[in-house]
Amino acid sequence: MSDIIIDVTRLLWRLLKKRLPTGVDRVSQAYIHYFADRAKAVVRIGNYRMFLSQSGSLKLFDALSSPAVDRSQLMNQLLHNELFSGFFTKNLSGSFVINTGHNGLEHESYLLWMQRLQVKPLFFVHDLIPIRYPEYCRPGIMEKHRSRMNNVLRYASGVITNSQTTLDDLVRYAEKTGYRVPPSIAAPITAAELPAPSSNRPVAEPYFLILGTIEPRKNHLLLLQIWRNMIDRLGDRAPRLVIIGQRGWECENVVDLLERCEALKGFVMELPACSDTDLATYLHHAQALLFPSFAEGYGMPLMEALTAGVPVIASDLPVFREIAGNIPYYLDPLDSMGWIACIEAFSLSSNQEPAAQKVRRVNFMQPTWAGHFQLVEEWMNGLA
Repeated sequence: MSDIIIDVTRLLWRLLKKRLPTGVDRVSQAYIHYFADRAKAVVRIGNYRMFLSQSGSLKLFDALSSPAVDRSQLMNQLLHNELFSGFFTKNLSGSFVINTGHNGLEHESYLLWMQRLQVKPLFFVHDLIPIRYPEYCRPGIMEKHRSRMNNVLRYASGVITNSQTTLDDLVRYAEKTGYRVPPSIAAPITAAELPAPSSNRPVAEPYFLILGTIEPRKNHLLLLQIWRNMIDRLGDRAPRLVIIGQRGWECENVVDLLERCEALKGFVMELPACSDTDLATYLHHAQALLFPSFAEGYGMPLMEALTAGVPVIASDLPVFREIAGNIPYYLDPLDSMGWIACIEAFSLSSNQEPAAQKVRRVNFMQPTWAGHFQLVEEWMNGLA
């Protein structure tokens, strides 16, 4: 196989900004973990592109997987020890350059730089949500993501997607815009392996869990309105809601409820940061994972719940059907009455749906990273 270079710019800057890993970051970490012993790293700083030596790349790959890294020491290493490593002068023609995080793809100069080096760019496309559902995203992100996808379609030697649903979205976008579709593969991904959960319940009362950044498309607002309704009717008998995820953008109404709604206090718990052990514990003891999103490119929390054997109540989205089949209990993300009835039913020990989901999971074939990379490597060999 051709030499492999991994663009780690997104992971590095999120590490330096002390941002917790997202689903996109988990995929990027899986790629550096898999290719670490035979890949080199490239980092973009403004208009500069810094290639690291083999030893420097290994150190950086390790740092990007460690939450306890000394950030100042890491930058010192990058800027002083690696800047003149000599890797700049190597003929890179024919090498694969893998970008797993969308970062920088909106800049045509980035793609033209790779074209001049005569490398083969491989891009991981996670979703086309900003194009298909701009109303759920930050202002300006639709145009930015269009530039990204246009450049992917124009310059990529190959495209990897996390699901057939995402690949189908990309193909439809290419048909509308008149671009060709590069050689592409839909290679299912999986959740990170979580540590064993604690046997001690983190919340004494029955509770439900929602995982993910607080942003409009995740539909946290629906759940908070539902919880206020249940508290009004049921009082202390209402179940609890645990929200694990950082606050994102365009979510002021959700933040107002979390910070100023007296009725929700004591019933809704917000955890912006959570260790993997705590996440495993909260997931293990939950009545169900709630996933009321309006749109998803994949749905890592759904895979985490399926892996942990936890029941799921989810929006009826094509990608969820693709990765989870008929296992979850599906609802329309706008069906508030349906969500209320389902959540209240799941709160009861007599509810049979959790047991039914366990039966439906018997034939579930969980994707693995080994399977993902087997598909990707065979596909890459065909591009070499």
